[in-house]
Amino acid sequence: MSRIHVERPHSLGREAAREKAQKLAEKLAREHGVSYEWQGDTLTFRRSGVDGRIEVGDDRVAVEVKLGLLLSAMGGMLKGEIERALDKALA
Repeated sequence: MSRIHVERPHSLGREAAREKAQKLAEKLAREHGVSYEWQGDTLTFRRSGVDGRIEVGDDRVAVEVKLGLLLSAMGGMLKGEIERALDKALA
């Protein structure tokens, strides 16, 4: 099992960052069949072969993803995509 961790600072405030995480989760659900739910300021998501969470803070966002065996080989590529998407969302 492979793990991906990406953390970024932001100056959006907690609520605006939460809204961006919500929009990202909706997109993942539409395009990739990901299920998600909020637990406080943490959005957890799951799909076959992928478990993860997005923790939203006042000045930072952290993404933690666990990849199953089949997706582990794509870990580097997926981390790059997560970094680009997070940077774009927080800009």
